[in-house]
Amino acid sequence: MRGPLFYSKILLFGEYGIIKDSKGLSIPYNFFKGALKIDEHHTVSTHKSNQNLKRFSDFLEKLQNESKDLVSFDIESLKSDVEKGLYFDSSIPQGYGVGSSGALVAAIYDKYASDKITILENLTREKLLILKNIFGAMESFFHGKSSGLDPLNSYLSLPILINSKDNIEPAGIPSQLQNGKGAVFLLDSGITGKTAPMVQIFMESMKKEGFRNMLKTQFVKHTDACVEDFLEGDIKSLFSNMKQLSKVVLDNFKPMIPKEFHTLWKKGIDTNAYFLKLCGSGGGGYMLGFTEDIEQAKKVLKDYKLEVVYNF
Repeated sequence: MRGPLFYSKILLFGEYGIIKDSKGLSIPYNFFKGALKIDEHHTVSTHKSNQNLKRFSDFLEKLQNESKDLVSFDIESLKSDVEKGLYFDSSIPQGYGVGSSGALVAAIYDKYASDKITILENLTREKLLILKNIFGAMESFFHGKSSGLDPLNSYLSLPILINSKDNIEPAGIPSQLQNGKGAVFLLDSGITGKTAPMVQIFMESMKKEGFRNMLKTQFVKHTDACVEDFLEGDIKSLFSNMKQLSKVVLDNFKPMIPKEFHTLWKKGIDTNAYFLKLCGSGGGGYMLGFTEDIEQAKKVLKDYKLEVVYNF
């Protein structure tokens, strides 16, 4: 058995903000992918994934019993396949903010959900919300509270615009200019991040009035503006808002930025060579960079590994 491929995702804008109803924009990233397979020889390399799926299948059985209206699975087939050596063969790095658990959730739903909503039908806003809720409940197994957006993006393989918690839609994003000077890139921190502790820090900060106020008046404001600028292709305004967003994140989300990158982050803002933001929950993994001149950014960041994901 070899299941269909599910891709990683990049949340261009909206990390943390979408918890508080900011806009968000998520795009599939086809460089990394994963598929369900069965390893009948039960080799050492697939053992960890197989054991993880064993625990996940128990969790899904419990979820199904507790939330009958939400989702049901062919648990028997899933457990039988796990016994045969089911594992998720994936090139998506874990703890890097590109949706490794999201792709796995999408693959399991696609293969084992009963009465599933398929990508071929007319995806109304209502159906997208149902899918998002199902995926959020499934993905909570991996890191506590989940919005369900990563699996949704992976499942649909479409850019998704998040207008608010209850209002999401497939988005048309401007087509890339293959030889464009401007770019969005991934910067590898070389450290694995963990989502749950980062979300915990954020939730603790949310108890403070000053932080809540900053989130609403600065973070959400600049995030929303960046989403609109990106979708409209207004590059000048996008980089002006990106600079503000990068500043706000450096000033208020320091625990989510690995210490050794604080200076590098500030250097981008001071020189306008690039602007960094979090990719996912932070704490390690990738950071997301935006630059109007990718060659200049590569020179300044020559000691780091960059992956271009989108060209302007």
